[in-house]
Amino acid sequence: MKINQVEELVGITKKNIRFYEDQGLITPKRNSENGYREYSLEDVRVLNKIKLLRRLEVPIEEIRKLQAKEISLDDCLQKQKQEFAKRQKDMDILSRLCQEIIDTSDELEDMDVEKYLDDMKRLEKGGVSFMDINKVDVKKAKRGPKIAAVVFIIFMVAMIALMVLGKMSDPETPMFFIILMIALFIAAIIGVCLALSQRLKEIDGGEQNEANKY
Repeated sequence: MKINQVEELVGITKKNIRFYEDQGLITPKRNSENGYREYSLEDVRVLNKIKLLRRLEVPIEEIRKLQAKEISLDDCLQKQKQEFAKRQKDMDILSRLCQEIIDTSDELEDMDVEKYLDDMKRLEKGGVSFMDINKVDVKKAKRGPKIAAVVFIIFMVAMIALMVLGKMSDPETPMFFIILMIALFIAAIIGVCLALSQRLKEIDGGEQNEANKY
C-alpha cells in the first residue's frame, strides 16, 4: 500500500512516517520497477506500536533498543513509570507552591519573591525540575533567523532557475555571464548558511545566557 493509505490507517503524518524510516524503526520494501515504497500490513503494525510507545513518551533510542531486543518491554515501561512518578511528584510540589503563594499573596506586588526563588533553588537541589526559561527563550530566538535564511535561500534558488531558463530561451546570452551570476547566487547562499550557523552558535553559547543572568 502507498504512504497515503498508511497515514490514514495509522493516524500519523507522512512526515512522521518518513522520520521513523530515517531512524531505522521501519523499513518498507521498494518496488523494483519504480523504486516507490510499498508498505505492508506488518509495517502498519510496527507503526502502530511506535505510535503507542511515542504517546507514552518513550524516546526513539529506547524504541530502537526494543526492536533490537537490547532491552525488554518491561524494563522500558518500568523506566517510563519512574519518569512519570517523578514528574507527578514535581507537579504536586509545584501545585503546593502555587497554593502557598495564593494563601500568602493577594496581588503580584505582595509576593515575597526572594523567598519563593530561594525555595525553588532548594527544591531544585533536591531533584525537582522547573521550566528552563533559557531553553524556551533560545528556541524562540532561533526561529526568526532560521525563517529569514530559508526565505532568502528559496529566493536565490529561484533566481538561479530564472537564469537557467533565460539561457535556454535566449541561447545568445553569454555563458560567462550566466556562470558568473549563478556563482554569485551560490556564494550568497553559502554566506547566509555560514551566518545562520554563527548566529545560532551565538544564541546557544553566549548572547542569550548573558542576557538571562540574574
